[in-house]
Amino acid sequence: MFLNAAAAVGLALMQPAHADPAITREAVDRMEEVLLLRSEDGLLTTEMVGPLIVVSATPRYEDSAEWFETRVLEALGGVYGEDTLRLCSACTLPRTYVDDGRLEYTAGVTSISEVVRLDDRTRGAAPPARAGVWLAETPTGVSVRVVELSTGRVLFAQNIDPDLSDTMRTARSYTRAEELERRARGDSLTQSFVDVGLVPGQHVSLDWTDQWGRQNRRLSGVSLSLFDPVLGVGAAHHRVTRLFNTTVGAKVLLSLPTAVVQSVSDGGDQVLDPLVTAAGVVRVPIGRSNYGVLMAVSTNGQVGFGISLLNVSFLPFLP
Repeated sequence: MFLNAAAAVGLALMQPAHADPAITREAVDRMEEVLLLRSEDGLLTTEMVGPLIVVSATPRYEDSAEWFETRVLEALGGVYGEDTLRLCSACTLPRTYVDDGRLEYTAGVTSISEVVRLDDRTRGAAPPARAGVWLAETPTGVSVRVVELSTGRVLFAQNIDPDLSDTMRTARSYTRAEELERRARGDSLTQSFVDVGLVPGQHVSLDWTDQWGRQNRRLSGVSLSLFDPVLGVGAAHHRVTRLFNTTVGAKVLLSLPTAVVQSVSDGGDQVLDPLVTAAGVVRVPIGRSNYGVLMAVSTNGQVGFGISLLNVSFLPFLP
């Protein structure tokens, strides 16, 4: 019985995969949108790729064979214009060249030099193709590769699925690698925080800090307090722990109203707050979001729980 079950599973795994045309069509739609964004951003414009020769548009499944090539040509034409496109039909077929008494037969993957050679033989008086594009259907969508023919430089390469999940995973991996390299160099990084503690006590402040240290786990900078104390300015220092990247630190704040009153009066009067206030702050990030849970305790007797906004910028000139 076990052998029969194993044989059934093996036969099921050996069955050819079937396409979901809706997934592929949506992926091609996303491809058109992504290329249009790159073109509008000036990263992959018509001037950079045109004339653009389509070297191959390979469907993976039989269900897609009738429409895949036509659909990707429509998508590329929608971005760069139909007059910019060229289709290299010979690039996917066996090719025979006769030159100076030499017969050359080629089949298989078309190299960049061969794409240029075929384009030169068929374009007539038209300008040479500037870039070539290779497209293929994948189990999750479509893969795209755009290459500059004169240098072989890859201008664009991406696997695109309907939800762009592959793109997001690639971006996260790149961001992670970039962050690890930055930490290895010990470079500082400016961070900004807004702490709003309202229950039961109140503490509202804004911090602008530099992230530094051997592992970039220290935050030092300037703090501006709006409440506890009212209109206070001072210094802040925090350390990022390994427990959920929780930050633990303190602030020393000078009450500006109290300082002004004491400077013009003979006594040691205080308006709303003592001249100097110290506050301890703990921030616990909520997942990967820009929000965190806040706990603040100050020498004014205020204990506040609330929310902390992480890495925010209210004005363009603030980090």
